[in-house]
Amino acid sequence: MDLAANTPAATGKRLQIGFLNWAHAIDHFVLGIYPTIVIGLEVIYHRPYAELIALATAMFIAFGVFSLPAGWLADRWSRRNMMVAFFIGCGLSLGVAGFAPNMAVMATALFALGVFAAIYHPVGMAMLIEISQAKGRVLAFNGVCGNLGVALAAGITGLLASWLGWRAAFLVPAVICVATGIVYRAVVADDTHTIAQRKKTAEVTLTARAAITMFALFVVISISSGLVFNTVLVALPKLVDEQLGNTVNLTIVGGLATAVFLCGAVSQVIVGRLIERMSGPMLFAIVVTIQFAGVMLAARTSGAVLLISLAIAMAAIYGQVTVGDIVVARFTADAWRGRIYSVRYFLNFTSSAGAVAMIAFLHDRGGFALVLAVIAACAGVMLAGVYGFAGLAFAVESRQRAAVQPAE
Repeated sequence: MDLAANTPAATGKRLQIGFLNWAHAIDHFVLGIYPTIVIGLEVIYHRPYAELIALATAMFIAFGVFSLPAGWLADRWSRRNMMVAFFIGCGLSLGVAGFAPNMAVMATALFALGVFAAIYHPVGMAMLIEISQAKGRVLAFNGVCGNLGVALAAGITGLLASWLGWRAAFLVPAVICVATGIVYRAVVADDTHTIAQRKKTAEVTLTARAAITMFALFVVISISSGLVFNTVLVALPKLVDEQLGNTVNLTIVGGLATAVFLCGAVSQVIVGRLIERMSGPMLFAIVVTIQFAGVMLAARTSGAVLLISLAIAMAAIYGQVTVGDIVVARFTADAWRGRIYSVRYFLNFTSSAGAVAMIAFLHDRGGFALVLAVIAACAGVMLAGVYGFAGLAFAVESRQRAAVQPAE
């Protein structure tokens, strides 16, 4: 269906896409609150950064692990109802964090936030791809919304903490999340009756051998991508703080971190255009190559050049997420898409818990120079996996196109 049409069905789909875009922004925003707030909590709790940032470990573990049941439930029950749980659950968890009287309650609230935040990617992406028919521009704009969530998390959290105190940085988004969930449930129809109608065949079919090989590469890419993505995401505010010599306040730190994250939004707009004009596997390989180059440069520089390098890396990091989702969608039937994305994001986001632990461990022993060196190594592993995945995907697509050509 043409989303530009003015029919009630098209209007309903545009409304759903709008909510999904907003949900993607919220998902990344709420996960970025604590990594920014933690800088100020060093003074409040009188604990070192390495100890405080480790509290987020449970949040990121839950964010990965609970994507599996989220995708399964969405495919077998209701994608719309799972999204209602996402909005309201995130809001309530943020509320508990905002009123947390001690570090134990804070850790529990962060874990609950990870559980509910895990819903969006396997469920929301499956919904978006089905509604939009995997249109590159629609998916790219959704990616931009997620990137804006990350970008604005650092800046807005810094402002709220500076103006109203650190608790407000949790409580204001909490109210917004719960209110959105109530409105979403009221205006978006239930979808339980449509489960049997979902397509059970993929756009591109695979032989057993190709499927096994692609799945193995898929595992390597998802794990290494998660380590690169989440290590940069969590570490960036503190990295900017150290580069400025600890001489400026949290608002400026958050603002500069936001500027770096916004580079990802620009790249996703470009990628959304390119994916409609060139081979997905080829674009995937190009973007990940740029990501590797940016991370390698960041690992070898400092000061302003380091921030520029991180901006390049961040642009590619978000660009490859958009391309990767589209490539995976071409090999997955809609009826199974929630479960397939749940595996993808389980691997990707579970590794984020390792990213937090890795930051704490490496930062204590070698500062961010060591952290960036390890990120570069992970980016290299991902690059090798993407080259293999893209090459196989391109070969399979080429064979399928050749098979449907009319005989001369």
